[in-house]
Amino acid sequence: MSNQRIPDRNKSPYGWWVATIIERFQFDDEEIDNMRRRCRTFSNVVILKADDREQAYQKAIQYGKSGIEDKSDWTNDKGRRGRWIFEGLSSLIPIYDELDPEGTEILFDDDNGITVGRVKSWVRSKEELEAFDDAE
Repeated sequence: MSNQRIPDRNKSPYGWWVATIIERFQFDDEEIDNMRRRCRTFSNVVILKADDREQAYQKAIQYGKSGIEDKSDWTNDKGRRGRWIFEGLSSLIPIYDELDPEGTEILFDDDNGITVGRVKSWVRSKEELEAFDDAE
């Protein structure tokens, strides 16, 4: 690693980080060289505590690998065997504020030049929010 200064945007003053971990399921009989084949994928977003970005990266990798150990081998109802594979991280972002039980901003997007209609289309009613979807 180089000795160059780490920008403030890549530091977490309170030691909290958000990592997005990518896992996918692969059957044993798949054509593994075919990158166009379809698969089931989990994108897991976790929050973790670490002193710096290197430690956050290592902890996120360990978290992802340990999650796979719990789901290693699986057989479907037709006898087809497979397993979950840890692919890696798609995101590692510092949280800049202290965590507060009343609410803490942990992620944000800064979009410019989009229509007001597009912005309004992102907003959901209470009943449309995931936390209120009780369907089985």
